[in-house]
Amino acid sequence: MQQLTRPARRTLLVLHVAVSVSWLGLTVGLLALGLAGCTTGSPDVATAAYRAMKIFGDWLVLPVALATLVSGLVLSLGTPWGLARHRWVYLKFWLTVVTVLLSVFALRPGINHQAAEAAAGTPGPAIDLVVAPAVATATYFFITAISVLKPWGLTARGRRLREAQTAEARAHRAQGNGKAGATVR
Repeated sequence: MQQLTRPARRTLLVLHVAVSVSWLGLTVGLLALGLAGCTTGSPDVATAAYRAMKIFGDWLVLPVALATLVSGLVLSLGTPWGLARHRWVYLKFWLTVVTVLLSVFALRPGINHQAAEAAAGTPGPAIDLVVAPAVATATYFFITAISVLKPWGLTARGRRLREAQTAEARAHRAQGNGKAGATVR
């Protein structure tokens, strides 16, 4: 993919950070609602919590999760970081893919089931609606940490690309030095 221009990269970076933080906030909100629904003794509070979770799950989680995934993918492919050059970028991508899939195929169906029980007047405690957002929140904090710290260095592919670039730069400098020497004589 062609490298992004500086304004495009910066705009995309701001968008990516904004949707990523939004996803983290939504997950913390889901965790709070899941805790409220699971620990309350009031069926009315549990019903309200699970219905609110359904609104988050139906209208916000998937679009924000997909925006995070797509903006991160475009950002990695459109910058020198690449997708598979650095271990932290590679891990961040796959953790994001897994969490998007879990949001679609595990979290949302669980929320829908619990909201349906609440609508039927039989809301019960749902520990899975506490565990899933708790694990997701921990994962997003980890992803944030590796985004800031950038640990672990290059992948094998990244090392090969860097060696090829270094060899190409040396050859270019050697070629340039040979031309310069020929014109001085």
